[in-house]
Amino acid sequence: MDINELIAIIKKKLLNQINIEDINIEDKSFLHKNHKGNQKGKFHLKIIIVSEELKKMNKIEGNKKIYKILDQELKEFIHSIQILIN
Repeated sequence: MDINELIAIIKKKLLNQINIEDINIEDKSFLHKNHKGNQKGKFHLKIIIVSEELKKMNKIEGNKKIYKILDQELKEFIHSIQILIN
């Protein structure tokens, strides 16, 4: 899977299951290119979400909800994920 496909899938899944005003997903894989645990086909992503629904939850609950929605992608295609909720 390429990064554009993965970003499209993530956006669709999150938008379908969370009330989101705005979402931005950045590929940060280049920052980890020479790291020991870096694997081909596994991406490092930064997800910035503007969501009143998530803001009402504590940080751990919001992150858990996102991790649950993206469970399959995390297992197969994501090495590292950074989540910012605004």
